[in-house]
Amino acid sequence: MGGESTTRPAPRGGGTHQGPVGSRAGQRLSGLAVALGLVLFLGGFAWAAVVYRPYTVPTGSMSPTIDAGARVLAQRVDGAEVRRGDVVVFKDATWADMPMIKRVVAVGGDTVSCCRDGRLKVSGKEIDEPYLPRGEAAESGGFPTVTVPEGRLFLLGDERGSSVDSTAHLTDAADGTVARGAVEARVDAVVWPMNGTLQRPTGFEKLGALSPSGPLRTIVALVVAGAVLVLGGAAYGPIAKRAGAGRGRTDAEPAGVR
Repeated sequence: MGGESTTRPAPRGGGTHQGPVGSRAGQRLSGLAVALGLVLFLGGFAWAAVVYRPYTVPTGSMSPTIDAGARVLAQRVDGAEVRRGDVVVFKDATWADMPMIKRVVAVGGDTVSCCRDGRLKVSGKEIDEPYLPRGEAAESGGFPTVTVPEGRLFLLGDERGSSVDSTAHLTDAADGTVARGAVEARVDAVVWPMNGTLQRPTGFEKLGALSPSGPLRTIVALVVAGAVLVLGGAAYGPIAKRAGAGRGRTDAEPAGVR
């Protein structure tokens, strides 16, 4: 009839609408992202637990590199892997038989002495040590030349004035040196406070290659990437639901009047 007025809902996309198929694909991808993210996240922590050990530094003998009370992560290494400039955790019966943290300044076969012009001398070369407290000499009192026996290490604290290190054990049978086998780990980073990875001891490069960096940065990248994937995948459902609700309101509008 001419005066009749009716309304019809507009068809929701007809037979070619691909929303449900796209939704299923999105759910699969989000599930895959969450699964992969969990693998990376948990795998990163597992890797760190295998490779690293946490330590608390009780004294200021390594200041300013590592302050008293700081928490560090140290990579488990064999003593044979230790090189000049490394900051290591070791345990020696003649050094109170408890874990200690010092810097390796000379290895087996080196000669070490101090101080001319305020600098440490290793195998005839003066060593630049920028990690020492500003304006401080390499050793306040100096010490005579020591030849480090093979298989042993000569260690100093970065706070040379208060560190009980190899210079305090010069009268020992091994001239203050420590066996490589006493090393438990090599310090890679200060995690509390968050000072990050240790400064590279470039002053020792003239005597040979430095130790390679540990895998800590790679581990952190894996953990962060895993967290992003888990959060992104988990967010897909709520975002898709909100988007679908918006499309539903648009499709429900009247198609017209006749």
